[in-house]
Amino acid sequence: MDRRILKTQKAIIGAFIQLLAEKEFEDITINEIADRADVSRGTVYLHYIDKFDLLDKCIDIYFKKLFESCMTLDGTTLLLSKSFIIRTFEYLEQHAFIYTTLLVNKGIPAFRSLMMDVILGNLSKVIDASSIKRDMNKEVTLQFLSSAIVGLLEWWIIESIPIPANDIAEQLWSLLERIQVMPNSPYPN
Repeated sequence: MDRRILKTQKAIIGAFIQLLAEKEFEDITINEIADRADVSRGTVYLHYIDKFDLLDKCIDIYFKKLFESCMTLDGTTLLLSKSFIIRTFEYLEQHAFIYTTLLVNKGIPAFRSLMMDVILGNLSKVIDASSIKRDMNKEVTLQFLSSAIVGLLEWWIIESIPIPANDIAEQLWSLLERIQVMPNSPYPN
């Protein structure tokens, strides 16, 4: 892709994130985005259908960055490996402004929902391979664990990272071990 196009898109997305930090999504206009990005309104529309399209693209970009940052060096993911959890919290800590903005803005529940969906999908595999009690309903277990993990991530980001990344990752890992999601899992530390 042309570097000028990338530069323009980066400016538009940067302006959009800044505005999301200042006001609710519903109150943001294309004119404000264009002004903040120092581009014309037409330029914004050249790259994005409307502010909803811009929001979708923004969520996709930052979710992919988060997900890719947590992968192992060979490009695979090990959901709920200790190193995966640590990398996730470290990445969120380094990019707190963006993720706080995406999680705090009431007009955009899509980012939280996407995190929930990914965690639910991967937790299902982990639970199948773990020693968690088989007499428990799998769906209840999935909902409980994924809500707890997303809630913890959300709390930690929204509360301005009150605990260092490594410490909270260690505590989460310890909790997962205590409820026996991890002990016999094929996913290594």
